[in-house]
Amino acid sequence: MTTDSFAEQLLAWYDQHGRHNLPWHNNRTAYRVWVSEIMLQQTQVATVVPYYQAFMERFPNVEALAEAPVDDVLSYWSGLGYYARARNLQTAAQTVVEDFGGLFPETQEELEGLKGIGRSTAAAIIAQAFGKRAAILDGNVKRVLARYHAVPGWPGQTRVLNQLWEHAEAHTPDTRVRDYTQGIMDLGAMVCTRSRPACTDCPLQTGCKAYAREEIHLYPGSRPKKAKPEKTTWMLILEDKEGRVLLERRPPSGIWGGLWSLPEIDPAYGAEELQAACEHNLGLDCTEPELIRGFRHTFSHYHLHIQPARLSVAGEHTLRDNGQHKWLHRHEALSLGLPAPIRALLATPDQAILL
Repeated sequence: MTTDSFAEQLLAWYDQHGRHNLPWHNNRTAYRVWVSEIMLQQTQVATVVPYYQAFMERFPNVEALAEAPVDDVLSYWSGLGYYARARNLQTAAQTVVEDFGGLFPETQEELEGLKGIGRSTAAAIIAQAFGKRAAILDGNVKRVLARYHAVPGWPGQTRVLNQLWEHAEAHTPDTRVRDYTQGIMDLGAMVCTRSRPACTDCPLQTGCKAYAREEIHLYPGSRPKKAKPEKTTWMLILEDKEGRVLLERRPPSGIWGGLWSLPEIDPAYGAEELQAACEHNLGLDCTEPELIRGFRHTFSHYHLHIQPARLSVAGEHTLRDNGQHKWLHRHEALSLGLPAPIRALLATPDQAILL
């Protein structure tokens, strides 16, 4: 099968079966395409759509995003995960406003110079927003090309990735590039899926080497397995006499960076030592802790065992603060950008929680 027929057959399939009315297809500006591409990293379309619509209503253009309080941005991102994406999104928006007069650059090099934009995302903006030829290689496209060409190995390896980029560049047509890039993403999401691919519905079946060899399951190669480390922490639900809960802002980098969370205590402390730890770390005199059923939250590179404990702050208090704490009623706290397990803890304080 020639490169031209690859694109032609894919486009013919897209015309009949592809997704043509996604929210970012309407009023297709570089800003709207860019936000959708960042949201779609590590996240499925069905999950992204309601978040995207709410985000666009609150931040309708790059200037609105650049000028917004970071807490607003994180709040509208809360639940999508990988929160560095949201922080990078705002940083890039500020760069577009300050350095490019609010207009997105149209070159690969300049787009990749913006925070959080890599080669494939830059290409998607160029193709989808500006209609210019640019090859993309997101997770769905990697899977389609790895199977079609029977490229062995895990795509996270440089050698494998370079091969896939070569195929992506070769197959990208000079015309209808918007439809082609959307089509190949749709094919990976809807037909050439990770498990149980619908090969009989695939327009590329006759040229697919993995299908011909009956080795679809071998491509793309799996990431080498590595046991995730286990970590443990105490998370404190500290309530004052007004029923407010103490929140603590996370450091700007790292897990849940910049989000509001609950104060944490080193797991080396026993339950009977939590009162002393609150006094030592926060300057708060607290009642004995009430333990809430613990649970495990899994990140991409480790498991975190969270043991919540609820304590009431006794009498008047003087918080030993560094400017990164807030006393808020629960409904106020839930309006902020919170990690999913913290949101669950605050929303269901009297239930045993298993996530």
